Formats: sequence, C-alpha cells, structure tokens
Amino acid sequence: MKKDLILVGGGGHCRSVIEAAESAGRKIRGILDLPQFVGSEVSGYKVIGSDDDIPAYVEDCEFLVTLGSIENSVPRQKLHRRIKEAGGELATVVASTAFLSPRACVGAGTVLLHQSVVNSAASVGESVIINTGAIIEHDAVVGDLTHVSTGAKVNGACRVGARCFVGSGAVMVQGVSLTDDSFLGAGSLLAKNAVEAGTYVGFPARKIK
Repeated sequence: MKKDLILVGGGGHCRSVIEAAESAGRKIRGILDLPQFVGSEVSGYKVIGSDDDIPAYVEDCEFLVTLGSIENSVPRQKLHRRIKEAGGELATVVASTAFLSPRACVGAGTVLLHQSVVNSAASVGESVIINTGAIIEHDAVVGDLTHVSTGAKVNGACRVGARCFVGSGAVMVQGVSLTDDSFLGAGSLLAKNAVEAGTYVGFPARKIK
C-alpha cells in the first residue's frame, strides 16, 4: 500500500498536482507551505504546516514538491534538497489520463499531469514537471528539476538539461539539445542545439541577452 502524500508548496501548480494525484488514487495527507498560509486550504486540502515540518512526516508519508517554476527553479531546488536531507521519500505521480511507457524511465518526485506523454525509451529525471498535454518522445532525455510546460513537444532523441524551462507550445526538433539552466520561450521552435545557458525565443529560437 502506498504511503500518503505530503505536497510541499501551495498555489496553482499544487492544484494541478492534486487533480493528477486524486485521479491516480493517491491519498493526500496535507500541504506544507509558508507559515502565513497554515490553516488555509488548497482545493479542499489543508495547509498543515510549513517547510520546517518536513521531518515530522518522513516516516509515514511520501513527498512531492508542488511549487511551480517558470524563469526561476531555485525555490524548487531548495525544497527538493530539504526533503532529501531530511530523509524524505519522493513520490512519482502519473495522472490517470497521462501515458507513461513501460519502457521509459521516470525519476522520483516527478509528476505527469493530465494528457501528457512520456514515450518509449525516454528518460526523465527527478522532480520534473511534465505539464498538461506535454509530450516527451522516444529516446528523449529530460534532466532533473526541469519543467516541460503545457503542450510542449520534446521530440525523439532530444536532450533537455537540468533546471530548464520549456514553455507552453514550444517545440524541440528531433535530436536537438537544450543545455542546463536554460529557458525556451512559449511557442518557440528550437531547431539547433542550444549549447550556452540562457533564454531562447522565436521561430526558430535564438538566444537573447
């Protein structure tokens, strides 16, 4: 029997994760957030403590970082690190309408939201967000703590580094790479390797200062 979930971080992304977790049959114990939000609710679940309370739930719960990220993944990185340093176990949640190939590999702490796809021989790291309708095609690799946003397409054999953001509707042409700590803007087309960390936007995408 799977342990209850503790969601770490409230807000809009937390609401989406709740929908995915409920659809997957996972029981949610509660949410940890900033101290000023203790006692409030997110989608009917109580904020039962703050980040400082992570150690209290290590024995009988699993954790998910449910703080979203766009341009800055540092807050997610810090929460991920706090959970692991406390000895917490990270959960993996796959929404009922998502497709995860049995031949793919997905790391702990990762969530696949509704209608997302992780196809055959793909490899997805730890604490990754595969958002609603996003596609990770065959043989693609997505690094730790990356967010692949709504409707984005990471095509076959692409490489997305760690701590990246792939914006809504962005497309990576088959086999191209996006290096660590990079941002690919919404609706952009990455047609060649992005070898320097930075922000890439446009059709085709180019690095901006």
